[in-house]
Formats: sequence, structure tokens, C-alpha cells
Amino acid sequence: MPRPLFDAHLDLAWSAVFFNRDLTLEVEEVRRRERGMTDERSRGRNTLTLPELRRAGVRVCVATLLARAGPEQKEAAGYNRTDLDYANPTHAYAAAHAQLSYYRMLAKQGYIRIIRTSRDLDAHWLAAAREAGAPLGVILSMEGADPIVTPDQAAEWSDAGLRAVGLAHYGRGQYAYGTGVDGPLSAGGVELLQQFERLGMILDVTHLSDTSMAEALDVFGGRVLASHHNCRALVPGDRQLTDDQIRQLISRGAVIGTALDAWMLYPNWIRGQTQPKVVGLDAAADHIDRVCQLAGNASHAAIGSDLDGGFGVEQTPWDLNTIADLQKLSPLLADRGYSDADIDLIFHGNWLRFFREALPA
Repeated sequence: MPRPLFDAHLDLAWSAVFFNRDLTLEVEEVRRRERGMTDERSRGRNTLTLPELRRAGVRVCVATLLARAGPEQKEAAGYNRTDLDYANPTHAYAAAHAQLSYYRMLAKQGYIRIIRTSRDLDAHWLAAAREAGAPLGVILSMEGADPIVTPDQAAEWSDAGLRAVGLAHYGRGQYAYGTGVDGPLSAGGVELLQQFERLGMILDVTHLSDTSMAEALDVFGGRVLASHHNCRALVPGDRQLTDDQIRQLISRGAVIGTALDAWMLYPNWIRGQTQPKVVGLDAAADHIDRVCQLAGNASHAAIGSDLDGGFGVEQTPWDLNTIADLQKLSPLLADRGYSDADIDLIFHGNWLRFFREALPA
């Protein structure tokens, strides 16, 4: 039996709706269907489907809505995407609703359970431990807040089941600056955070630029997490967290999910050129270990894999073929002296504790 996993970042709906992938199939069948397609480097190299998530031991994931419409999205360094960038927030709102509709239909079909409350989470986790073939538990998040057209619309999204939000993605969004640029929160960003705090929504600091993150942590008094973020001390770059940022997040009770995107695991990775053979899953264990060393315990490190987040095995560690290979992290951590109890915290316990406390009762 695989060790149970709680993955805090999967772009399932983007992968399905905009890559037109049938995630109810086996990984190899999706790869076969995409053979010969050249519109994306990841074609024929996807790392997950719903059956593969079950095989990997993933009982719950945080699944995203992802669409951008900021004033300078297309200037984001190295990450211009026609399937993410929209003319204005109204268009992004519509695109995010297409993804929300996908999750709702999967729930009706019995493939997933959408988790809204801490009670839902506990009930699902227990049921998933008992039921062979249990559906995947899903907590809804938004990666980049541009689909929230105005701050007062946050309540509408909360009512729809959205529980966590990151203010920006790559480039400058309408509320904050993200990866590849730097700058402060907009006035709307400050107002949106006030709405989140009033509604009890969770702030995901992932992708925020250094200035925007510092301001957000000052302005926002609610629960924060870093769903898929690695360590700048190991792999330099503004996409990663500094040690001081990690310490600040730990002081706020945050959990930090290690991402499996290879360019975040290997210094000077060049997309489309560097080959996976240069980095293995032991590099992911390095980032997990650094968070634990900074915390002085194993209570703040976890997994936010981002697998199938617009990349496939062309941009993962050499020893990861599908998301099921995350189980290889268990012996890698054990070899570093982590106990079974510690590894359980990293695989699922820390996210379970965090969301039990942060979700509405």
C-alpha cells in the first residue's frame, strides 16, 4: 500500500479543459493519444490522471482555477501562454468558470469529492482509508486572482467553494506582482486581502514577488500557506523562497509544499534544453529537509507537486515517470534520519492539520 499523500497543488482542470486531456484514462493512454502532437513540449509526457493519482496514494489535493488578465501578464519572463492570458478580467472570470464546471461535473460523476469544510475533510479522509477506489478529495484554489473581477466579488467565489487564493501568477496581475517582476500590491490587492480575511479565505503566497509578499503578509491577518514553493538558498531565483521568508511563514503557522518542476530543483535549468538526467528526486528531498531544518521540526514541510502543471517528464527529475513515483521520497527521507511519523507529516499530516484548522467548520 502506498503511503497516503495530500498534494497541495495540481492544475487538473487546466490540464483537462485547455490541453483537452481525458483525465479519467490511464496515463499511458493519454500519452498514446498525444503522440505526434507538437503544440506543447509536454504532449505525450503527462505525469498524472485520476487513476494514477489513486495509484500514487493521493487522497486529497488542492486543485486550481488558473487564468490571467493582468496589465503586464505577457511581459512575464519566460512564461507567455495564449491558453492562460486573457484580454481582461471578465474573460479570465469566464475561463475560470469553465474549469470550475469541470470539477463540478467530475463530482457529479463520482470521480472527485469537493471539500468545503473541515468536517468534509475529516469525513473524506476516513472514507478514503476504507473505500477501495474512493474518489479524489479536492479543495479548490485559484492561482492568480485575476478572475476575481472586483474585490467585492470574493464572496461569490467563496460561495462557489473556493477556499484558497494566490494573488498573482507570472508577471503583474491586477492585484499584485508575481514571478519574473517585482512591485507592490495594488489598492485593489489590499482591499481583496481584507475581503479574504473577512470571509476566512486562505492566502497562498506562491508566485508573489518579494515586495508583494512582504506587503501581503503585513496586510493580511488570516491563514497563509505556500502551496508549491522551493528554497532560494538551494536554487537561486525569485520563484523560490528565501530563508527569511520561510521563517516568517513558519511563524505564521504556514505549511510549504515542495514542487517537482525540475527548473525549481536544479540551478540554471533552461526550459526546452536542460535534460532531466541532471536532477533526481533527492533534490526534492533537499528542499523538504531545508524547510525542516529552518523550522527545527518536520511540521511545516509538505508536497505541492505541480505535476501536470503545463509540463511533463521532459521537466521532472529523471526518476519520476508519473506522480506515483512521489512514493520514492519516503526512503530518501528515511535515509536522512526522518522517522515514519515525520514522513507521514510531510506526506499528508501537515496539510491535514493546516486545512482542518483553516477551512470553515
